[in-house]
Amino acid sequence: MTQQIVGTELTFTQGFGAAERQVLTDDAVEFLAELVSKFTPQRNKLLAARACWQQKIDQGELPGFISETDSIRNGEWKIRGIPEDLRDRRVEITGPVERKMVINALNANVKVFMADFEDSLAPSWDKVIDGQINLHDAVNGTISYTNDAGKIYQLKPNPAVLIARVRGLHLPEKHVLWQGEAIPGGLFDFALYFFHNYRQLLAKGSGPYFYLPKTQSWQEAAWWSEVFSFTEDRFDLPRGTIKATVLIETLPAVFQMDEILYHLRDHIVGLNCGRWDYIFSYIKTLKNHADRVLPDRQSVTMDKSFLSAYSRLLIKTCHKRGAFAMGGMAAFIPSKDAEKNAWVLNKVRADKELEANNGHDGTWVAHPGLADTVMDVFSRVLGERRNQLEVLRENDAPISAAQLLEPCEGERTEAGMRANIRVAVQYIEAWISGNGCVPIYGLMEDAATAEISRTSIWQWIHHEKSLSNGQLVTKALFRQMLAEEVLVIQEELGEQRFSHGRFTEAARLMETITISDELIDFLTLPGYELLA
Repeated sequence: MTQQIVGTELTFTQGFGAAERQVLTDDAVEFLAELVSKFTPQRNKLLAARACWQQKIDQGELPGFISETDSIRNGEWKIRGIPEDLRDRRVEITGPVERKMVINALNANVKVFMADFEDSLAPSWDKVIDGQINLHDAVNGTISYTNDAGKIYQLKPNPAVLIARVRGLHLPEKHVLWQGEAIPGGLFDFALYFFHNYRQLLAKGSGPYFYLPKTQSWQEAAWWSEVFSFTEDRFDLPRGTIKATVLIETLPAVFQMDEILYHLRDHIVGLNCGRWDYIFSYIKTLKNHADRVLPDRQSVTMDKSFLSAYSRLLIKTCHKRGAFAMGGMAAFIPSKDAEKNAWVLNKVRADKELEANNGHDGTWVAHPGLADTVMDVFSRVLGERRNQLEVLRENDAPISAAQLLEPCEGERTEAGMRANIRVAVQYIEAWISGNGCVPIYGLMEDAATAEISRTSIWQWIHHEKSLSNGQLVTKALFRQMLAEEVLVIQEELGEQRFSHGRFTEAARLMETITISDELIDFLTLPGYELLA
């Protein structure tokens, strides 16, 4: 069933029920259609430019700083400014746009909730539509949820500030077509959240705030700046009303942070160290470089040279420009076992103390149970201050491209490879079943974890690396381990959960994307084909 809304060039492949009629009003769709027709051609060129750039890296070049933009890096300029309600972001919680999650996150002891249409949401049609309704109700203060046992969840007074993370440039919204092609998912998420909520957000003294993921170049940042400026002009809003934080979670982007800030300077308020995706991007970008193969993902921690350099450069770059430098994700989940929980909180505390002492303005948690611990860490370092914009790291030695690309020492173990397989298969199974945010082995996993897991093994196979026990990593070894680890998952979860799940399909997709001759860019693209 397809549906055309009169007067627009968009075709919807899903029928309109009550939820769709609430979100996809004629005026909202008209605005979405304007954005799609005006900005999709350039978005397609940006994706083509990514592929051309990657080809050069695959052929032996290494990424680096851009000489043509020296004047931007060396210039004395600052971003336009940061709104009052975003000036204290010491702890942010992230999670998908599901109703109960939205309420619990906004009620947590945090300053900001990043409501996620991207890596922690499997974007089935129902979920993206319901997500828009949930955020609209949250903005209006009317959101509530009653679980099966009759427990009612409602917003407390003074909830966290809301920021919506839209889908990355590469992700389509397959249920809406323009000229026969799926439209950009990010424009769908942005247009509908902005259209339905900007008036109420501004009336409350807040604003339409966004997180932008997977950015690879300043040109992509400039594209978003044009989207924002066009939107402000269309709705007669002052320049700079729309604000964004950009995740630096790709290796190409770390060399263009000044340029990204500059080209989004009217709208940007900060950059964020999206470290898990950054590790994935390091593997993916340098996939053909045999001297830069990463070890077990468990040993790739923020104290490793290439990650430490990334964090310090981000802080220095942001603060020089008056922008926030946000820290990365604590993916741990609190445990009901007191001893284990103490271990979890100590690990989180040490990680966040490193970030706070380095000069980050705030950081991320994935679970409300970590909020108090992390709030305490940042509050002790901040004292009376709301942020650390004055920490300029001016005495740091310049950070070179070589430091940002430095190979990471560590073992490739059989246990590490098997853990990668188990985590990736369980995550993929959850994702294609409609759940993008999954607790696995004590960590709150999103797509980045599965991406690191499968690209690591792909790279080990591709470069004929050996495990620490001397075994050569081959396609045959991977297939053998995959079969064995699927049985382990079956034993761990029990026959009923296993047989009612989609583990066979997940294992098949894991195999396809791990042994393909060409590395598949994002598992969420073939995964999306298996999603309703």
